[in-house]
Amino acid sequence: MAIARQVLCLSAFLSLPHARSQPLRYSVAEEGESGSVVANVAEDAGLAPAQLSARRARLASEDGRQHFRLERGTGRLLVAERLDREELCGQAATCTLPFELVLVNPLQFLRVEVTVEDINDHAPVFPEEQITFKIPERNDPGSRFPLVGAQDLDIGSNSIQAYSISPENVYFNVSFGIRSNGDKYAELVLEKSLDREEQLEMGFRLIAMDGGSPPRSGTTQIHIIVLDVNDNAPAFTQDRYVGKVLENAPEGSVVLSVVATDLDVGPNGDISYQFSQAVSQSDSAFVIDHVSGEIKLTKPLDFEAAERYELSVQATDGGGLSAICKVLVEVVDVNDNAPELVVSTFSNPLPENTLPGTVVAVFNVKDRDAGANGKISCALEDQLSFSLHPAYKNYYELVTVSTLDREETARYILIVTATDAGSPPLTTTQTFTVDISDVNDNAPVFSQTSYVMYVRENNVPTVLVGAVSAADADTGSNAKVTYSLLAAHPTEQPPCSCISVNSENGDVFVLRPLDYEQVKQIEVLVSASDAGSPPLSSNVTVHLVVVDENDNAPLVLYPSQDSSPLSSELVPMSAEAGYLVTKVVAVDADSGQNSWLSYHLLRATDPGLFVVGAQSGEVRLRRPVTERDAVKQKLIVLVRDNGQPPLSATASLSALLINDFSDVRITHSSLATEDEGDSLTMYLIISLVFVSLLFLASMAAFITHKLCKGKELKGGHVLYGAGNVQGGLADAVAAGTLPHPYCYEISLTTGSGNSEFKFLKPILPSLPLQHCTTDYGTVMQTGYLLTEIHVVLLLDQESKEVEVWEYNVTVRAADGGSPALWSSAVLWLRVLDVNDNATAFAEARYSARVPENNAAGALVLRVRAWDADWGQNARVRYRLGEGRVRGAPLSSSVSVEAETGALYALRSLDYEEVREVGLWVQAEDGGAPALSSNVSVRLVIVDENDNAPQVLYLLPAPVTQGSSPVPTLLLRHHAALSA
Repeated sequence: MAIARQVLCLSAFLSLPHARSQPLRYSVAEEGESGSVVANVAEDAGLAPAQLSARRARLASEDGRQHFRLERGTGRLLVAERLDREELCGQAATCTLPFELVLVNPLQFLRVEVTVEDINDHAPVFPEEQITFKIPERNDPGSRFPLVGAQDLDIGSNSIQAYSISPENVYFNVSFGIRSNGDKYAELVLEKSLDREEQLEMGFRLIAMDGGSPPRSGTTQIHIIVLDVNDNAPAFTQDRYVGKVLENAPEGSVVLSVVATDLDVGPNGDISYQFSQAVSQSDSAFVIDHVSGEIKLTKPLDFEAAERYELSVQATDGGGLSAICKVLVEVVDVNDNAPELVVSTFSNPLPENTLPGTVVAVFNVKDRDAGANGKISCALEDQLSFSLHPAYKNYYELVTVSTLDREETARYILIVTATDAGSPPLTTTQTFTVDISDVNDNAPVFSQTSYVMYVRENNVPTVLVGAVSAADADTGSNAKVTYSLLAAHPTEQPPCSCISVNSENGDVFVLRPLDYEQVKQIEVLVSASDAGSPPLSSNVTVHLVVVDENDNAPLVLYPSQDSSPLSSELVPMSAEAGYLVTKVVAVDADSGQNSWLSYHLLRATDPGLFVVGAQSGEVRLRRPVTERDAVKQKLIVLVRDNGQPPLSATASLSALLINDFSDVRITHSSLATEDEGDSLTMYLIISLVFVSLLFLASMAAFITHKLCKGKELKGGHVLYGAGNVQGGLADAVAAGTLPHPYCYEISLTTGSGNSEFKFLKPILPSLPLQHCTTDYGTVMQTGYLLTEIHVVLLLDQESKEVEVWEYNVTVRAADGGSPALWSSAVLWLRVLDVNDNATAFAEARYSARVPENNAAGALVLRVRAWDADWGQNARVRYRLGEGRVRGAPLSSSVSVEAETGALYALRSLDYEEVREVGLWVQAEDGGAPALSSNVSVRLVIVDENDNAPQVLYLLPAPVTQGSSPVPTLLLRHHAALSA
């Protein structure tokens, strides 16, 4: 056997260059132990053992049974289980087990055939423990009686080689031989005639010996009954009967009939038939009629289970003589087995960037039928992206033939149909469901090319003005879109702090009130990024349009309403109707119809004299001027916008009716006196009625005035007397420029010990001056009552020493008459602020604890800063510093209210993603230039119990006597691990 194996290995080695066409042949003895070495396949195939592991070598057999196994490390072929030749191949002359050695990368098949050699492991067995022969007396010596031979499952020299009887006798001998057709036979030969009178019965053992080493034997008991003369045994018409039957023949179908004849008559000529079944072959599928010899089916046959049946039929006459014939029943195959498809490898899912030609699955097909019924063809139904290629023998490859796109088709249902060549053909289908896994090859796409959103000015903080939406054709994390703000142009500063976008859903918020008059439109870029690796993004422009509200009243530019007294327009007495007196000019900071202005004459001294253009604001004469018209005309013009509700302003102006322009020298004081004269007319009429009462009242008022004046002089007020200014007055009177001398008095109501103001030069420097000197400063006087007051001490609004922001200065003008007459005016002076103080935060740093899973837009904390300045210089605005949270801009997670310093969380925070957020906030005042300061803010995310435990694996616990093993659960909790 060792020599045979060497010869087979040598032949396999010599045929190695043709390994794909010539199989490797080996032999192994049956009943070998599991793990026995058959051969080294790697050496015979010309492969290194390392290649077997690298190419994932494995064994594949047609019937799916693994009789052998491959040791990849050494390349040796080992017996996987005990081999029983008789179980595997029955009585076949040779027993060969074929299989393939399958290699991948590249795919290769090597045919291997292992012949199982027979050993003498079975003893001969007779079908019956006792065989009875009824032999008539006087039979001639040499008469032969057929024996039902013993059966030995072994073959060749290990099968039955001889028969003998024990104990030996003079009457019988055993003859054993092989007929011309190859059938073995055994016959009992009568050596000497029997004498019934001497011996009615006899018995001995029949021994069957095989040729094994050591030999095995089987015995049966031979019982001889000596009969009266019946000298003719039955004889079959054929030594061997052959019949064919379809495997799908129904129960009760007649297979064939055997016929035997006997020349005797009477009971000795009556023949009965029965089976003499060989060992290991069941006769349950057949039954024989004892009288007619018809052999019928008792159950359907299966060609795939047994292709033929070999039966022994014995015919016995009434005298005990018998004859035996062989019956061979051949089962005819019909197409009753559909093809079988066995998948060897299947790769699923496939990434969408898989290259064409990639092997998706490898499978083999087989059919248990024979001939044309077992020929199989495979086809792939209606597919353009996949194809089916034959690989080796009955193996096929399912490969890709074009590029895949998950966004176009996420799943392919591939149906492979295997059809045999029978009539009618039978088919089997195998469905391969191929899922296409996503690759991040699609950037987010916005639903619009640009967005226009509107917000009304003076909006509430954190108002939602719209949302942007982007979709990603990918799936999973590759399709998770995160939104963030970018500068509209690369060279610009970071995006406006007044706008924020929710990183999760794209909601756009305006964080602080907007003023249409300051900004009419804001343009920002919103970026949508997916979570792929690398991430892809796209941008869209968002135009935020501020819608104007009617929140600004008209502003009169001309005539100026700040001057006192109001300037007067000169109208010649000769002016005709339509004469342009003046034009009221007003503007409105709003836009659109909110800024459309109309002009209306609200009140006038003589309403019929003037008319106002509703659209132009021009003030014209309605009619010519007459002598009866008042010299001074006062008009109030109403300026109204077109908003809802409308806002308005009034413009006051005066007009002087003059004969010629030489009257321009009329002073403001005389005009004022004239106005007062008009007002006194009514008082004069009343005084005529109550003259007595007025006289007494005048006297009382005069006395009271003198007393009050004395008290004021004691209280620190200074009155400049006539004696101080007589020289200057004389000159002024001589020049004829002033009719009366005047002196001024300053009274400070703040309680300051030193005067912080002084009078400087008059507004009209061409006129002569008169001087009054005091300890507090210098007062310069002119013929007009207009002077300037200048600061003489340094003022600091924020100073703690001088906590005076406003001053009431009383200026009193007294003439030089006797008694002196005087009048006074109060000036209200306010110290204006300069931006000389930077903002300061209330705390050096801020910290807050934020629970995870917070609501979007939740208030986190407020930062507070103050400015020692005043007004616009003290107006503090807050801005969020730059930063990132898990790769996304900080502005997508947190925002700060510009006016209040309120810090909001724009999206829900997850403790398992981020534990802490650090940022800084800048506080900037409204001065020019602006001053600012920064403060750091630390947000600590507080964990909540929002994750269930996860089972990682089971740990076997120690087992004590009397207890059952109980596995230990190893649990993991997200929050616990992260803590």
